[in-house]
Amino acid sequence: MSTSPSPSFPATSAAVAAAGATITTPAETGSTNADLLAVAPGQEHGSVVATLHQTAGRGRLDRTWTAPSGQALAASMLVRTDLDDRDRGWLPLVAGAAMRDAIVTVLPGGADVTVKWPNDVQVAGDKVCGILCQVAADGSVVVGAGVNLTVPADRLPTPTSTSLLLAGAADDAPALADAVLSVFHAAVLEAVAGLVAGGPAAETVRSHVRTACGTIGRRIRLELPDGTVEEADATGIDDAGRITIRDRAGTTRGVAVGDVTHLRYA
Repeated sequence: MSTSPSPSFPATSAAVAAAGATITTPAETGSTNADLLAVAPGQEHGSVVATLHQTAGRGRLDRTWTAPSGQALAASMLVRTDLDDRDRGWLPLVAGAAMRDAIVTVLPGGADVTVKWPNDVQVAGDKVCGILCQVAADGSVVVGAGVNLTVPADRLPTPTSTSLLLAGAADDAPALADAVLSVFHAAVLEAVAGLVAGGPAAETVRSHVRTACGTIGRRIRLELPDGTVEEADATGIDDAGRITIRDRAGTTRGVAVGDVTHLRYA
């Protein structure tokens, strides 16, 4: 991997190099997560693979993730640090909050940018970014993100998707990608350092994740891995990073894995 600044990612390249890590920016690749997972043992904490043309991406729950060439960012970041099991479980949530903070910086003031638990970033209720975390062979974690940058309405993957362009961003795709990724990279590093420090610093990180989460307080449809589907009220995020729900019987419990839909009539 090269540490040389890329024409497409100058700010990110400088930030990654300043963190003592490396960045690779292929013109095209199958999957940035797969690329980084393959070389993770030899890479430093904070290293990045990023492209505007990914051909074989995937998202949470083994879904495919596709986007028009040159109009979406695919980026993966390596997290290699001393986290206990509980805090490692917070990494997907931390990544979603970090990307939410990054996206806010390129949209007009007042944009409604929130995170749908665990880490889909939404603008006005429509998905603009997904996150996928995968554990590498050496135990480090690859945090992957896909962001719709300048995808027009007629090329969005679903009716409930959007892009930064449609949400009011003014720049072209390379400039948006660089701006978003540089802020995301710094925010993830800062949040991970807070989790490692523990105590008040870690609580600040978890509090920020909860504040960024637009699922809390919503009526949701929850699909569990076994295929069970239920409607419930999302009441919070517990200390293990699970979404807490109150079902129709009034029972409250935490859910670690599931597919959440915000019910718009609620």
